[in-house]
Amino acid sequence: MREDFEEARLTRTVSKDKTTRLRHARRASGKYSSSPREQQQLDMLQHQHGHFNHGPPHHPQQSNGSNGVGGNGNGGGQPGGMHPYSAYGPNGAQSVTPGGYGSHAHFGHPGQGTHSPLHHGGQGGPSQHHLGPQGNNQALNGLGSLNGLVGGNQMLGNGPNQHGNGNGVGPSNMMITANGGDPTEKWQQKQLSYANVSRQSSSPHHHARAANLQQRGLSSSAVAIHDPSRLNRPASAASTTGPAPSTTSGGFAADEGVREKDSSKAPINAVSAIVGKEAGAPAQTWTTLDLGGMALKNMSDGIFRYTFLTTLYISHNALTVLPSSISQLNSLTLLDVSSNKLSSLPPELGLLTRLKELLAFDNHLSSLPPELGTLYQLDLIGLEGNPLNETHRSLLDEKGTKSLIDYLRDSCPIALPPPDRDWITLDTQDLGSLENEDAPAPESFSLLCYNILYDKYATAHMYGYTPSWALAWDYRKDLILQEAMSYESEILCLQEVDQEQFEDFFLHHLSQQDYEGVFFPKSRARTMSSDEKRHVDGCATFYKSTTFSLVEQQLIEFNQIAMRRPDFKKTEDMFNRVMTKDNIAVVTLLEHRQSGARLIVANAHIYWDPEFKDVKLVQVAMLMEELEKIGQSFSKLPPKRDLGEGYTTAPSYSDGTKIPTIVCGDFNSEPSSGVYHFLANGAVGRDHPDFKSHIYGNYTSDGLAHRFNLRSAYSHGDELLPFTNYTPGFKGVIDYIWYTASTLSVTGLLGPVDSKYLEKVVGFPSSAFASDHLSLLSEFKIKPVVAPVRKSIARW
Repeated sequence: MREDFEEARLTRTVSKDKTTRLRHARRASGKYSSSPREQQQLDMLQHQHGHFNHGPPHHPQQSNGSNGVGGNGNGGGQPGGMHPYSAYGPNGAQSVTPGGYGSHAHFGHPGQGTHSPLHHGGQGGPSQHHLGPQGNNQALNGLGSLNGLVGGNQMLGNGPNQHGNGNGVGPSNMMITANGGDPTEKWQQKQLSYANVSRQSSSPHHHARAANLQQRGLSSSAVAIHDPSRLNRPASAASTTGPAPSTTSGGFAADEGVREKDSSKAPINAVSAIVGKEAGAPAQTWTTLDLGGMALKNMSDGIFRYTFLTTLYISHNALTVLPSSISQLNSLTLLDVSSNKLSSLPPELGLLTRLKELLAFDNHLSSLPPELGTLYQLDLIGLEGNPLNETHRSLLDEKGTKSLIDYLRDSCPIALPPPDRDWITLDTQDLGSLENEDAPAPESFSLLCYNILYDKYATAHMYGYTPSWALAWDYRKDLILQEAMSYESEILCLQEVDQEQFEDFFLHHLSQQDYEGVFFPKSRARTMSSDEKRHVDGCATFYKSTTFSLVEQQLIEFNQIAMRRPDFKKTEDMFNRVMTKDNIAVVTLLEHRQSGARLIVANAHIYWDPEFKDVKLVQVAMLMEELEKIGQSFSKLPPKRDLGEGYTTAPSYSDGTKIPTIVCGDFNSEPSSGVYHFLANGAVGRDHPDFKSHIYGNYTSDGLAHRFNLRSAYSHGDELLPFTNYTPGFKGVIDYIWYTASTLSVTGLLGPVDSKYLEKVVGFPSSAFASDHLSLLSEFKIKPVVAPVRKSIARW
């Protein structure tokens, strides 16, 4: 230990001598301002060894770091000229944003950092000593990101003798760990500590300058600099010594995805949804904009076009109003509006659901809009220095940010309901050539498909943006029933219904409207007791008993079917990936009471995880194979004899695929998926990328195929609905009503939700929508069966 200390001391002495010689040489030559190259060398040496003295005139501002535990930073020089419009990116480059006021740019050293240098703490010098194991010591150059003020897995103050040299302000008299602070510390003390850091970051472009300075000194530093925006991530997720992370086509780090929800009911594609990523978009090299300390009184609307921004500093200005257009920056995770003259915050801030830090210290805020309750990912709201009302102040001081946000969310007034969804009428000319003028009109019926969101999946953890009262089952079930009954559909196909709610609620109420129902739970119910089975969700199909009669009902359990297939028995992927999923489909065989026409309705719920596209494809392939077998058996039954008035003969079916068939449900697959391609085109090759090189017997050796001529009811060119699942993490089409186009015709559809209403809604469920899914409603007509033409034989 002593030898290491002596070596470090000698190294500092040599470096200081080099710094002194360089300074003396400049003064001897009459140069009171160095060349950029010399000044860079000087700054790097001074930065590394904590030797910051008051520099020449082009260093206009110096700030002395406060002596917190592990702080002891002696301030930071300001590199380069000041821009009113400074932006900086993952490689430390500082540049003038298009449309800004600057005329030139300053650059750090590209490629030398491990991560984006935004909000990095100051770099500790080599004279670091403490009683415990030696660790990285960093002072702060401004507000940190996410839960703490330091990056990586570092700790400030591992021992009483720890000293470090930084280029910024350290939090005074406060122990800060990488997980965001001492758990015993009062929330009020945290507010004061964060506010203190903010107040000492008032110089123009403080954060941009600090990041640039850190990047310039990185190559000569023996201490790794961490990105605070990656706090609490596993060590494997972000190296602190490797090269800068690669960027996506949207200009973001490749591993910067939307956080996956820890539940079996996580929204589809939550893992793969990349913030701000657009196909074909040019590479974006900066995601943070620093407009702090410029005495700005207004904000240009042009700023709000930069929807790729993840961090925006507009602190220490003279803003009296924050424009509502700021809601367009929907990728923001940190917004700093501290030390302005704001008397209110716009309700539209509640649309920025990715926000993790909202800093509004030292303004004139007396209350907060309840719409901020939708900021369910917010880790810190900084409000110290505002004349807050007693309710908001006490919640924040005593219980912290989370409790305040929950209070705002649950106290938000009920919004006006959206306009009714339009009914879309479709052209039915294709029926004209098949209709006989003397025959009765074709049988028509409507079908509603709706994933109602099982009560056990509707948790505050999953849907933190939804008021607790709107998430409660007692509230949602009435909305669901009201919607299902309002359309008066002949057939209702519901997913995520448990036996208790099926028997005690839905069937109880729907039977009063002449509905009868069929229900099966997921396969896990096989091993449960009678009481436990009642709380397993499954699929339920209801039908109007005045229109249809039930001929037969069947359950399709995908894992059970897989066990019976001989080509799957030696497939390891089948056991590890398919057999462990208990998804099902419920099939009802119906017969029209008046005409005797038959109808097969399959109500399915396919596995949810986007990482298991192969499982989805296998489940749907097994579904179609089983439907073909069921149809063949159904076609062999004799025609109905007791027909309604005007009907003389019930149709007969030579083949199961000739029977009108509907396959509907939650497929958890987008239109670009292999599942959609398979259902729409009737085949998928054995090398389809959704199989992901897994082995599934004949499916991956021969490919998939089915004989049904299926079409999506909402597909007329593209899918008519922009989404069927609407959450902050995912908005897309994953629910479908498929029908056999040769036997059925679509005459009408329930249209999308009003787009103006959606502009103010972060996601479903909400007070007006009981589920995270939309209901689908289609109206069909059964095409008459055309009997084969028999050639007459002339008799002589």
